[in-house]
Amino acid sequence: MQDRELKLVSGWAAVVGILIGLALNIVLVTSMIMTESVMLLWVTVPLILCWFFSLFGFVVNAPNHARVITLLGQYVGTVREVGFFYGIPLNWRKKVSLRIRTFETGMSATSEVRDAGGRVIQAASEHRQPLKVNDKDGTPIHISAVVVWRVTNAAQAVFEVDRYEDFVHLQADAALRNLASRYSYDAPDADQHSLRAHIEEVAGQLKRDLSERLEQAGVEVLESRISYLAYAPEIAAAMLQRQQAGAIIAARTRIVEAAVGMVEHALQLLTEKNIIELDPERRAAMVSNLLVVLCGHAVPQPVINAGTLHN
Repeated sequence: MQDRELKLVSGWAAVVGILIGLALNIVLVTSMIMTESVMLLWVTVPLILCWFFSLFGFVVNAPNHARVITLLGQYVGTVREVGFFYGIPLNWRKKVSLRIRTFETGMSATSEVRDAGGRVIQAASEHRQPLKVNDKDGTPIHISAVVVWRVTNAAQAVFEVDRYEDFVHLQADAALRNLASRYSYDAPDADQHSLRAHIEEVAGQLKRDLSERLEQAGVEVLESRISYLAYAPEIAAAMLQRQQAGAIIAARTRIVEAAVGMVEHALQLLTEKNIIELDPERRAAMVSNLLVVLCGHAVPQPVINAGTLHN
């Protein structure tokens, strides 16, 4: 369905014509009353009905709006020009907003506040809850996205789909579910893409998926971005423990690497400066003590050797 521009007559010129028609009807009615002619009745009544029917041809188009016009089931064109116009009264006009709109995906839910007696003290309000889906690894997660869109082809939006606004919402939910199933929530490997670590890539892929789905409805997707991402409540605690364990392991690995470097540097300095010569057994004991001191969680308690070197 190709959208084509339709030019209508100025509404102010139509107002002048309708006023002239009103004056003509008044003259005919006056003449019929004064002459008491029955023949004028057959002319006056149809003219009055036609004049009254002509009042329904006015069209007022606001900024960032379009009017899709059909005549007896045939698509005539789309009025995009802003102003006051006049068309055929038989035209069917469908108003379509061309403004930029935004919404958040998810399931609709209603909430209301009741008192102790069960009476509603606050009217129910509708809000959206995040979608519960499974990621690439089968892990249940909650996810939602913000979609910014607008209608670019008013004729397609009206004739190609039924209720294009509902179509946009349903396709956005379906695209988001499909996207979540192709990515993992969090990827432990650096070369694996994930929902949490690759935000820009995920947003771009979601926009491309939505554009393909909504193109048939004459809708352009301006932006789409993940607005909420979390593990499902039933596994959130377990996943938090796994993340904490991974952080602890990474931290301990860094500590051990640094401790080994410090011990190596200390032994190298002792050897270069000839401060003390250690046999392999004493050297191993020194390395063990240093690692315990450097890698331990608690502050070590020093033990002073008041004897000889070996006692």
